[in-house]
Amino acid sequence: MKEKVIFCWSGGKDSALALYKVLQENKYEVVVLLTTMNETFKRVSMHGVREELLEMQADSIGIKLEKMYVKEGSNAEYEKKMEEFLLRYKAKGVEKIIFGDIFLDDLRAYREANLAKVNMQAIFPLWKKDTKKLIEEFLLLGFKTIICCANDAYLTDKHVGEIITQKFINELPNNVDPCGENGEFHTFCFEGPIFKKKISVTIGEKIFRPLEIKITDDKCSLPESKTTGFWFCELSKRTSSEK
Repeated sequence: MKEKVIFCWSGGKDSALALYKVLQENKYEVVVLLTTMNETFKRVSMHGVREELLEMQADSIGIKLEKMYVKEGSNAEYEKKMEEFLLRYKAKGVEKIIFGDIFLDDLRAYREANLAKVNMQAIFPLWKKDTKKLIEEFLLLGFKTIICCANDAYLTDKHVGEIITQKFINELPNNVDPCGENGEFHTFCFEGPIFKKKISVTIGEKIFRPLEIKITDDKCSLPESKTTGFWFCELSKRTSSEK
């Protein structure tokens, strides 16, 4: 019998590739996808992706989705909600949770410290892998993903709404990680080997949001003082008339 696990799902490329590897390994049974969402706006924290698009992803993957809503955006609120969620699944025999993080040591330590409070363990399938090789593998596997959020210290409004290709990766500035692991950009994955069907979306307007303090769970690094905010691209479900 395979060990039951929780998968921390953001809807982006790192999550998609990590989940693919977990499913291919066939060692664990992913019983639920967990996504942190803003309670007021019903969007994925930091990514800004609508709730309905996450539901479409989960439906296409075929794994149950649970949304953990946060309102204040503080670490304390996040940690309290996460502990409640984990204890509920621990009572069902789940002892481990999987994350798509790649190399942020402080974020890994934060996650592990939170899990230690409830005597649970973290798994990191992509940990310390070469990010250039990871994004190339992602593309070779047939995954497709859209830039839904970009840190303006690194990228511009021209990058949001763009589908990641090898050309896009080749043309990134030298200070931008190929997987955006330092918080340079976030994505929404809409096609690939983990999906039974493509997630059809419409790319809408681009919106700039001034910098706000985010919870630690958001993989967002702000190393440069010139960071003033983030560009978001509005993504919505494509209607039948748009096809």
